Amino acid sequence: MQKQKIVIALGGNALGNTLPEQMAAVKVTAKAIVDLIEEGHQVIITHGNGPQVGMINNAMAALSREDAAQPNTPLSVCVAMSQAYIGYDLQNALREELLNRGIDNIPVSTMVTQVRVNEDDPAFSSPSKPIGKFLGEEEAKVIAEKYGHIMREDAGRGWRRFVASPKPQEIVEIGAIRSLVDSGEVVIACGGGGIPVTLKGNHLKGASAVIDKDFASCLLAKELDADYLIILTAVEKVAINFGKQDETWLSAVSTSEARKYAREGQFAPGSMLPKVEAAIDFASSKPGRKALITLLQKAKDGIEGRTGTVICDRL
Repeated sequence: MQKQKIVIALGGNALGNTLPEQMAAVKVTAKAIVDLIEEGHQVIITHGNGPQVGMINNAMAALSREDAAQPNTPLSVCVAMSQAYIGYDLQNALREELLNRGIDNIPVSTMVTQVRVNEDDPAFSSPSKPIGKFLGEEEAKVIAEKYGHIMREDAGRGWRRFVASPKPQEIVEIGAIRSLVDSGEVVIACGGGGIPVTLKGNHLKGASAVIDKDFASCLLAKELDADYLIILTAVEKVAINFGKQDETWLSAVSTSEARKYAREGQFAPGSMLPKVEAAIDFASSKPGRKALITLLQKAKDGIEGRTGTVICDRL
């Protein structure tokens, strides 16, 4: 098999929802990733942080309610905390799995990563990502007044905070990430889409936003000149006409076909759509690049062409 430089974007199912679940999940995740490393592939890892950043945000909000001297914790700081916490578990699980297989010459490290977004991104004027716990209307109004948060009713289950999801423009630590990758390390970077920051002169200012991890992973893969972007999710393949009688699972699709399906509304916004859009972006960015969408445990089979949905510029 040809050795590839691969960026793997881990979905939430690879990390669990609680501290104990994450500890167990990363052990399974590490086995699938080390399968690829053992084949000689160079692997860079990104991951989501939905449950984790929500948990941290809730904990810090509770602290500020209990102690008037504690200011509200910015969302960007919560993202940074989640990156380090998830990276800590992931790098330890990967290190242990590598050593269990007799591989003792590949270091693993986590890069706390800032990702620059444009402060005039249209997403800031229409926040669309719900975070944090569900609240009653009165409590939500108090929080909105106290902190300036945008609070809305969500899915009939209560009120939640909504934040922007701007597109990533620049990975601030890309030079350091590239140096680690070039030295042969397994690097975990751009966790949760990266810590969202805007540039003010030489100052990087945290933004109240959540960057989609699939778009950040695509940018990272392009910057590192990767051969493959693997987006891991809860299904083995991407489907069109999902849930209908003529449901069709896709094995290989060109970027032009994938764009057509996206325009037709075949993929759910906030779920499969950003994954397919990121895959199209990467696969069309340079000849020979491919993207794969599949299950974590099927990543190796997908690279070998046995399953998953491969998106490439030309079939």
